[in-house]
Amino acid sequence: MKLTTEQIDQLYTFTRQHYVEWYDLQTELVDHLANAIEEQWQENPKLTFDQALQNEFKKFGVFGFMDVVEGKQRFLQKKYNQIVWAIVKTFFTLPKIMGTIGATGLLFLLFRESQYNSDWVLLFYGLLVVFAFYGMISNRLKRKKQIQNQEKRWLFEDILNQYGTFGGAIVLPLNIFLQLFNRAEHYLDNTYVLGFASFFLVLMTILMYVIFYEIPSQSKKYLLQTYPEYSLANL
Repeated sequence: MKLTTEQIDQLYTFTRQHYVEWYDLQTELVDHLANAIEEQWQENPKLTFDQALQNEFKKFGVFGFMDVVEGKQRFLQKKYNQIVWAIVKTFFTLPKIMGTIGATGLLFLLFRESQYNSDWVLLFYGLLVVFAFYGMISNRLKRKKQIQNQEKRWLFEDILNQYGTFGGAIVLPLNIFLQLFNRAEHYLDNTYVLGFASFFLVLMTILMYVIFYEIPSQSKKYLLQTYPEYSLANL
C-alpha cells in the first residue's frame, strides 16, 4: 500500500502541529514517516493510517520530534554551510581572483591620481556601509512578511539570514578602518598604505556581494532543484 496525496498532506500538518517550523525539515520527517507507515502496512495491512502514524510517532519518545529535529537540523545546517562556502570559495579561484586584483589596481589608481584621494576613500566607505545596512534591512523585512503571511519557512533561507546578519558585522572592520583613516589621513600619501586600503575595500565589497546577492541567488537554484514546492511557495 502507498500513501495518498491527502495522507501526505496530513503528515505535513502533523509535523507542523508538533513544532517543526521549516518546510524542508518537515519534508525530511514526512519522508521518514511515510516510509515507516508503508512498512507497517506490509506487515499488517489492517492498520489504519492514524494507527500506523501513532505507532511510529511513539518511537520518538516523550519529547516527540525534538531530538530528531535537532539532529536533522544540524545535518541540514552542515549541508547548507558546505554549499555556502563552496560558493564563497569560487571567488578566490582563477579567473575571479584576477578580477579582484584588477579591481584593486583600478581603485588604487583612482585614489592615487586624484588630489582628493581621502574624499574618494570616504565615499567608497560610505557606499559600502549603506549597502550593508540595505541588505540587512531587506532580509528582515522579507522574514517579517513571511511570518505575517504565514508563508512556508525554509531552514536554508533562515541560515542565509544568519549570513545576512554577519554582513552587518562587516561594518565593524570598516569602522575600525575609518577610525585609523581619520587619525592618520596623511598616510594615504604612502603608496603601500593606499594599496592596502584599496585591497581592503575591494575585499569588503566582494564579501558583501557574496552574502547579499550571490549566496541567495545560488540558494534559490538549489531549493528549486531539491524541493519543487519552493517555486509554488514563491510565485
